[in-house]
Amino acid sequence: MIDRKDFKKHVPQVIDWIQNYFDQLEDLPVKSKVQPKDIYKQIPDSMPIQAESLEDMLKDLEEIILPGITHWQHPNFHAYFPANSSVESLYAEFITSAIGAQCMIWDTSPAAAELEERMMEWLRQTMGIPANFEGVIQDTASTASLVAILTAREVATDFQSNEEGVPNNLRIYCSSETHSSIEKGVVIAGIGRKNLKKISVDEKMAMVPAELEKQILEDIQTGYKPTCVIAATGTTGTVAVDPIKDIAAICKKYEVWLHVDAAYAGSALLLPEYHWMIEGIEDADSFVFNPHKWLFTNFDCTVYFVKDVEVLLKTFEILPEYLKTRTRGLVNDYRDWGVPLGRRFRALKLWFMMRGFGLEGIQERLRSHLSLNQYFAEEIRKSNSFELMLEPFLNFTCFRYTGQPGMSEKELNEANEKLLDILNSQGKVFVSHTKLKGAYVYRMVIGQTYINQSHVDRSLEALYEAKSLYEA
Repeated sequence: MIDRKDFKKHVPQVIDWIQNYFDQLEDLPVKSKVQPKDIYKQIPDSMPIQAESLEDMLKDLEEIILPGITHWQHPNFHAYFPANSSVESLYAEFITSAIGAQCMIWDTSPAAAELEERMMEWLRQTMGIPANFEGVIQDTASTASLVAILTAREVATDFQSNEEGVPNNLRIYCSSETHSSIEKGVVIAGIGRKNLKKISVDEKMAMVPAELEKQILEDIQTGYKPTCVIAATGTTGTVAVDPIKDIAAICKKYEVWLHVDAAYAGSALLLPEYHWMIEGIEDADSFVFNPHKWLFTNFDCTVYFVKDVEVLLKTFEILPEYLKTRTRGLVNDYRDWGVPLGRRFRALKLWFMMRGFGLEGIQERLRSHLSLNQYFAEEIRKSNSFELMLEPFLNFTCFRYTGQPGMSEKELNEANEKLLDILNSQGKVFVSHTKLKGAYVYRMVIGQTYINQSHVDRSLEALYEAKSLYEA
């Protein structure tokens, strides 16, 4: 067991491991190649009786754990959405872990609460969020959207659901492209999956407001209570942007809570030229985005803005004797702003990142990703073997392999799936897929913090190499 007074003595070993990891990162296979239970079988089936050395732990980290890691910070990780990081954010994580504070209320760490409050103001001002919204850090967008659904549930039932249970006539609305976390949130909230109505989308994969209003009217006429609409600014499958202004007008008309899910694309709001994506946000009730996706901040860190803090507090506030303090009402006790009581000091890594980059540095990095995506999309557009399935947007390109002449849609889907397996199994790049109106398509996301054009060129080379192997 290492004594804290010897901490500095052992730090170089850990720092050296991290630096070596960074140095070799681009040479590692992006996606882990291990088989199920490969790692599990190498780990002893019981805890060691005697203390083991840091040297032995780091050796096993290198030999057992590292082969089973998919490297989310690799510059050729283009799957899902990134969970990108930065050196500045990592430094803050060191300090956060060392302090080990549990930041549930102001008294348990005043600096944590007040830094969080100020960081939310920094982001609100820069992103074009109205000044009457207040922010709080949640762990993930799944939790933040659950918070929105729970709050909307209480508002719709005059806060009786918390007291008496959830009635079975509440309705939640989202588009058919909305993230699966909304469905999970509806289930957890006790509203029930059958009460989630998925609204059809247009050719750009965005929610159709007229179809939303039609469904709301139908529900009202059949005795249901429209409770919450989730609009997406950047859906998971295709980064589609729902028309918030039109949706907000409908929500206002029928007194329905409007939650805007900008989990990924919200980072682009630090660029003034993308503020159009949230036109109408002043009439929304809540908004979420993840700095841990595309804003260079270590996972996990989700920003949740709400217009009416009082209804949020009324939904979640429970005050046992042991949490009563003399500062209550004078400060933000963030444990009342969401689901968990315990809270990490997440604001520190936002502070380090925003100060370390500066707004100009953040904007420059985001715009470089947009430019690299345009470059990638143009290369695909010029290709005879691949085709764009949607116009490229932000740092996202949706495309597929065109296959052989005469292929049916089923055969084309099978060909694309096989080619993607070949591409990802080589370890040079990691790309994920989705279904677009039945078509199996690739999702290319260029959002890693330290990516440059050479990495994009490497991805293109890997893509054409995989195509050649498939066609051989």
